[in-house]
Amino acid sequence: MSQIRKPAVAGYFYPADPSKLKSEIEYLLSEAEKKEIQGKLYGIISPHAGYAYSGKTAAFGFKLLDKNNIKTVIIISPSHREYFPGISIYDGDAYRTPLGTVFVNKLAADSLALNAKTIFKGQEGHREEHAIEVQIPFLQTVLDDFEIVPVVMGDQGKLYIDELTERLKDTVDENTLIVASSDLSHYYPGDIADKMDSLVERYINLFNYEQLFENFEQKRCEACGSGTIIAMMKSADRLKYSKSMVLHRSDSGDTTGNKNEVVGYLSAAVYGD
Repeated sequence: MSQIRKPAVAGYFYPADPSKLKSEIEYLLSEAEKKEIQGKLYGIISPHAGYAYSGKTAAFGFKLLDKNNIKTVIIISPSHREYFPGISIYDGDAYRTPLGTVFVNKLAADSLALNAKTIFKGQEGHREEHAIEVQIPFLQTVLDDFEIVPVVMGDQGKLYIDELTERLKDTVDENTLIVASSDLSHYYPGDIADKMDSLVERYINLFNYEQLFENFEQKRCEACGSGTIIAMMKSADRLKYSKSMVLHRSDSGDTTGNKNEVVGYLSAAVYGD
């Protein structure tokens, strides 16, 4: 019997009806400008709110994906619903969305967990977490034949970031893409959120993850998936992918019209020569 993680937020974060879901994603992709990057794509930073809020921004990242070159997608997310000390790789066989089932690349999952002190295979963080799930229908729309490695960071401290960085460096191959799932600041007035989120944008564009990490630590800016972003950028640097570019940035007030309390979103590409 296969162990398949069923959709937890279908009908809430995105349509549960397959035809409506596919139509919405295709529309979002058609509206997104395809940015040009000079080099090979290593990964994307992608928001994970409901599609009505962050789908437009997310589409800019997924627009870059080349279905001929990507066979494995490692999706790294924060844990919104449960804390645990470590990093959990889903130990089941697949994730299901209304668009179908995507299987886990067991070899890549085993490689990430091999001899790790803080990375393990389990169910922790995967039961109701939306930050991985909302990425998958986009992937199912732009890619053909691919597998995933669902990774949830129960703790995003430096210890965990550093080990994940090293394990990613040793696991990624030329047919692997990393998706760092993260939103930005939460529930600040629009002008304050813009100031904070622009710091994230600045240091991503500079590919300066060390300063970005310090800014997160000093609370100058926020990202609920700060560790996913830093681990992805650090592992990219180890593999000589040392460029990054923000593709689009927005906030929830752009949808609701209410700028009193907003959540920030950003999509970005990490790439190299």
